[in-house]
Amino acid sequence: MITNVQECIKPISYVKTNAADMMNFVNDKKEPLIITQNGESRAVLIDVESYQEMKDAFNLLKIIQFSEMDVQAGRTKPAKEVFSNLRRKYNLER
Repeated sequence: MITNVQECIKPISYVKTNAADMMNFVNDKKEPLIITQNGESRAVLIDVESYQEMKDAFNLLKIIQFSEMDVQAGRTKPAKEVFSNLRRKYNLER
């Protein structure tokens, strides 16, 4: 969670001259850095771990979206039937 928003907003000129410090900032604090150009927000710098977590979350949301489309299109089977078929396929009959 961003504790001091002003600390997380920097103009591109500052980022250019302090790139190593800005990379340390995002990696140490796990806070995004908003980069401005001509007074407007233009980009966000984040650490790699946070970026990967965000990508994973978006991918999970995409899977959920596809699942919802399958439900709406009627491409579903009862869980009992699916698990029964899997048990038969992998010889796990009880």
